[in-house]
Amino acid sequence: MYSKFGIKREIIDLSKEVENEIKEEFAKIDKTEEENTLKVLMACQKYNLSDMHFGTTTGYGYGDVGRDTIEKIFAEVLGTEDALVRNQFISGTHALTVALFAMLRPNDTMISINGKPYDTLDEVIGIVENKSSLMSYGVKYEQIDLEGNEFDIPKIIDRVKQGNVKLICMQRSRGYALRNSLSLESIKNVIEEIRKVNTEVIIMVDNCYGEFVDTYEPCLVGADLIVGSLIKNLGGGITPNGAYIAGKRELVELAAERLTAPGLGKEVGPTLGINRSIIQGLFSAPQVVASSLKTAVFASRMLERLGYEVSPKYNDKRSDIVQTINFGDADKLIKFCQGIQMGSPVDSNSIPEPWDMPGYTDKVIMAAGTFTQGSSIELSCDAPIRPPYTAFMQGGLTYQYGKAGVLKAINECQC
Repeated sequence: MYSKFGIKREIIDLSKEVENEIKEEFAKIDKTEEENTLKVLMACQKYNLSDMHFGTTTGYGYGDVGRDTIEKIFAEVLGTEDALVRNQFISGTHALTVALFAMLRPNDTMISINGKPYDTLDEVIGIVENKSSLMSYGVKYEQIDLEGNEFDIPKIIDRVKQGNVKLICMQRSRGYALRNSLSLESIKNVIEEIRKVNTEVIIMVDNCYGEFVDTYEPCLVGADLIVGSLIKNLGGGITPNGAYIAGKRELVELAAERLTAPGLGKEVGPTLGINRSIIQGLFSAPQVVASSLKTAVFASRMLERLGYEVSPKYNDKRSDIVQTINFGDADKLIKFCQGIQMGSPVDSNSIPEPWDMPGYTDKVIMAAGTFTQGSSIELSCDAPIRPPYTAFMQGGLTYQYGKAGVLKAINECQC
């Protein structure tokens, strides 16, 4: 069948060797999937999820018991006091924006402690000038770069001791930075050090791409707030849009009042028939994240065997579903992304090309033949067109589909 799919024989043969090499990693992923599946199942049972919770509300959305129950389930699964899970969030970037504007006031200072955040937050913060940015409202921004791939704890602690820091943020996934993703162990360590000198500062983690990669989430190691998208890990490839903000109850309520209006908060927000897909997406998410991780492990070893620089390596401990491949050549990078598109179930006949996208400073190529627009959990690959020409691949609704897409992409860039 792979030959009929257009894959060269030598690539098929290599894939068989690689799958024998990565069996141990797959077994570890299966164990994490099993634990997270039970966690979601028990949360659904704890809050007596039933058919009535799949109903719909319109208009203001008052009294939506399904929405309220889903938010309790999310909070239970994520290990937080409360959660705001809404289809009114357009994206993860929107949810992060709501959270930041909710927590920060004029003359407050926020610090990013893993260097510059993801490109789409540049104009939100004001790193790139925008009249609606946080900086335009008088919020001050600082960043402390990583030292290698680790937090620069002495510099972070020194800055916190100086005072006037309202919020510390960190981004679990690498974004378009050429660094390792932040492990939960390193997040725990830096939070413990910060708390020794400041117990009041808000610590927020961008959790996108990281959910269910491990058996626990950042709030269980001391974070006050986490934010993520439902068209990534926790949507399980089923939820058509939305995002979540979860953490301490008073902070979640602040975010709710920024999303809706002061005095309304979480009490409003019509679900418009989306409840079933949100909770079904969460229920499927452990399996889909496991498939995405297996796809990433397979791709990592395949591309490494072919001589490319990859991160993480196939047997590294992972903190998100993102796999990077350094092609060192723009044409090979573009062909790999185009191969991912060719291996997709949707728009496989489309040829992605680099273009200027809103929120990005470089031309970006994005391959994603997805059922839901922009759903990177399904199988996607994107890259800014800049040296060293690194592809950022993530997703895979099933491992079998992810494997086929990777083989097609390799087939294209090796031609």
